[in-house]
Amino acid sequence: MSMTDPIADMLTRIRNATLVRHDRTDIPASKTKLELAKILKQEGFIRTFKLVEEGPQGIIRLYLKYADDGESVIHGLRRVSSPGCRIYAGCEDVPKVRNGLGVAVVSTNRGVLTDEQARGLRVGGEILCEIW
Repeated sequence: MSMTDPIADMLTRIRNATLVRHDRTDIPASKTKLELAKILKQEGFIRTFKLVEEGPQGIIRLYLKYADDGESVIHGLRRVSSPGCRIYAGCEDVPKVRNGLGVAVVSTNRGVLTDEQARGLRVGGEILCEIW
């Protein structure tokens, strides 16, 4: 199976794992996905993650986070830019997700940032995904 959109694959794995209330999910590792995992943790969407040296590229193990009532902390994930249709935004146009309740993840020349960080640094870039 060829992987044309590893980010979409990561989002789907997270979505599927939260739907069936898994404690964790494994994702083939890459630099961008590691950056995305860091943002998920820093924004409180996952408990933690670790890089497991396994196979040719290693895997990122995400530990999912649920509220006391068993509800997933992640309510939605949406891929914005895709390999077939890249979506870029200047620093003025970086979207706000759910009036600031969610996070847009932007790949910039300063690294992978949240929409808030990108606006703060006044940089634009490719809108990878939105999480709320």
